[in-house]
Parts: sequence; C-alpha cells; structure tokens
Amino acid sequence: MRPRCMILLRTMHELSDQGLEEVAAFLAVLDAGGFAPAARVLGRDASVVSRRVSALERRLDVRLLERTTRRVTPTEAGRRFADRARIALTLLADAEREAADAGTGPQGTLRLSLPEAFGRLWVAPILPEFLTAFPRVRIEAFYSDRFVDLVGEGMDLAIRIGHLPDSSLVARKLGGERRLVCAAPSYLADRQAPKAPTDLAAHDALLFALFDSPREWHFGRGRERARVHMSGPLLTDNVDSLVHAAVAGKGIMMCSEWLVGRELADGRLVRLLPDWTVGAGNGGEVAIHLIRPSGRFTAGKTRAFADWITTKLSPPPWRSSL
Repeated sequence: MRPRCMILLRTMHELSDQGLEEVAAFLAVLDAGGFAPAARVLGRDASVVSRRVSALERRLDVRLLERTTRRVTPTEAGRRFADRARIALTLLADAEREAADAGTGPQGTLRLSLPEAFGRLWVAPILPEFLTAFPRVRIEAFYSDRFVDLVGEGMDLAIRIGHLPDSSLVARKLGGERRLVCAAPSYLADRQAPKAPTDLAAHDALLFALFDSPREWHFGRGRERARVHMSGPLLTDNVDSLVHAAVAGKGIMMCSEWLVGRELADGRLVRLLPDWTVGAGNGGEVAIHLIRPSGRFTAGKTRAFADWITTKLSPPPWRSSL
C-alpha cells in the first residue's frame, strides 16, 4: 500500500491554485447563502464566483448546488463535499499553526475567561510572570462570574469553579476549594469563640447573598450534622464587602477558602471550627477546572498557559495557611 503521506502529496500537487479557489468559492456561497453575498466576502465579481463553482462541478462531474432565482441550496453530494472540504482545510491550517509553534514557540493572542474574584486574587497578580516567560503571547483576560460560551465568544481557556455539566469542553483539574468560617481577632476579643456550630446562633453573621441558603449554615463532622440559622448586620452579593467587614471585626463570615487565604496567613482573620466541614454538602471539596473547547489542535499559546497555570495553582497556594 502506498504511504498516506505520498498519496496526500500527490493530491495536493494535482489540486492547483485554481482548484483551491474553486473550493473556496463553493464554501463561500454556502456560508453566505448566495453568489452575490459570497462575492462581497471574497472581494470578487459574482460572475467570477459562479464560474469557479461551475468549474468545480465540471471537474468533479457532479452537481453541488441547486440554483433558483431566489436561493441556492446544496445537493446531497454538495453537503458531503463541503463537510469533507472543511475538515481538510481545518487540518491543513492546524498543521501549519503547529509547525509554526514548533519553530517560533508560543505566540498570538490568548483569550481567557476568569471568575471575577478568584481571577482577581489568584490569577491577575501572576499574569505578568507568564507574559515575561512568553513574550510573543498577548493576553486578553475577561473577569466575570456569568456563564461564558467559550466557542461563541472566542475564548481559548476558562477557569470554572464547581460542577461541570456534560459537554464537549476539555477539562483539567487545577485543584479544589472548601468553605470555612472565620472572624477577626478583634471580634473574638469581645465574644467567646464558638466551640460547636450551635454556638454560632449567638453571633453576628456576615452573609453572602449568592449562596443557596445564605442564612442557613450547614456543618458536618463524621456522622454528625448541624444546621444553624444565622443573622447579622450585613447581607451582600459582593465578596470584597464581606472580607472588609470581617477584617473590621463586624461578625463571622462563611466563605470559600481561597477568598481569605491571605488574611488567614497574616492573622487578620482566624479560622473557626476547623474540625467541622462547612456547607450544604457537608464541606465536600469543590473542584476548580481549567477548560477549553475541544478540537484536534491546541495552539502552543494555549498549551503553554495551561501547563503554567497548573504549576502555579497546584497545590492551591491559598491553602498554605490552613
């Protein structure tokens, strides 16, 4: 059997520049919905586009398009040819980009979608280090807690915290997070520190409005379970407001461990009830994932950042003080 690479080289030799232009014209007509709009996309006259598609049909000896005065639709053969042609062109483009990466190293613009608070605290401060290590890569970083459609919005990578629904996205686990309760030493100086979850009912709570049940705090320890109704001076959907209030001694806060890692490390906050797990799921660890759209080719810039951020966040740096 003839080697596949030799067959491919022969096919590419036989497919002249004119043949590639014919294929491009055919795909443009399908994507644009007609000859005139395809001509505008290609910067050609509509008659030129029509002649190229007709030449392609003669060369293949098959009708690819059904033409009427109002619309152009692909035949069954046309649909199959378009699908295969797009795959072939994508593979060729991927091969060229992969070869370019091998020769010059990671380069290009990398678009990142990051959770607002987590990204600001743990990714933004170290991005300059990545840019120094990979000077040919430019970063466009977008910080938001909304769900981002990676494919639809043209993102290369995203960090997501929590359960990932089944999808075509490729995920890499970076680490995990847990919830905890904490307070400032100044708050505990005037109030007796809780020794059990039930003691929290006598304390002021700083409540995060976006939790499923912000006023109901759940705890677990082995087979023990506890649920405490909390109230206090502040309910907010802004995590910075909670941290500021907690450091100022205004109450006890339940939050994700990464949110207060630095405050715990420098003593501005103190962890409470460390032998109890926290949360409605009894403190089970929530995964932090790096995700990207699936595909045959992953650009060097994407691989470089994925490997780099994995080393930076594994093990979780916010856990060093816990």
